[in-house]
Amino acid sequence: MCTLEKRGDLFLLTLTGDDEHRFHPDTIASVLSLFEQAKAQSTKGSVLITTGHGKFFSNGFDLAWAQSAGSGAIERMHQMVKSFKTVIAALLDLPMPTIAALNGHAAASGLMFALSHDYVFMRKDRGVLYMSELDIGLPVPDYFSELVVAKVGSGIARRELLLSGKKLKGEEAVALGIVDSAAHDSAEGVVEATLSLGESLAAKKWNGEVYVSIRKSLYPELCRMLNLTGNNMASHNL
Repeated sequence: MCTLEKRGDLFLLTLTGDDEHRFHPDTIASVLSLFEQAKAQSTKGSVLITTGHGKFFSNGFDLAWAQSAGSGAIERMHQMVKSFKTVIAALLDLPMPTIAALNGHAAASGLMFALSHDYVFMRKDRGVLYMSELDIGLPVPDYFSELVVAKVGSGIARRELLLSGKKLKGEEAVALGIVDSAAHDSAEGVVEATLSLGESLAAKKWNGEVYVSIRKSLYPELCRMLNLTGNNMASHNL
């Protein structure tokens, strides 16, 4: 389902297997557990890199699991939306820089998971960003919209992401300011690029608690929506 590997100061979280890496309650619980492990083992200079195996980084929620409940499908969807909110909150609350290495497609909640990282790298040869909600007739959760507002600076880019149904390839996503880089020709290439960035960030030996405090101060509305509160350490140290 997913694994966490420690390589010196770097934590490498991998969504394993060749499936679509959809977020099911078990997947959500596994990711949260690994975030807790990384947080507990973090030191000055820690960095988290998240990637996946196969064609997909993540294709969103496990809609088949929800629909298998018949009349209980809506309740299951609400359950996943609510529990996934804790994944986004935990990621934004990690006391270290975070980097998403997109091995393939990132759609819906899978795309929101990627955008919750501090840096996002895509492949040049494969993979799209796709918010499928318009096409399948599902509303966008409020914290998804707030995450896009917080992370995507241009109104045009937000429109292209949420109101067009487009499948954005790497170069277009870079041009719109949604991702940082899409210059990599393979899954291995994008991981190597993020490992290089991770080593550079780790070498700075930043205090993780200060880092996360500054991160949360950048996104006050999103953090309030995610129930992330706490003192801004940077302001107290001035």
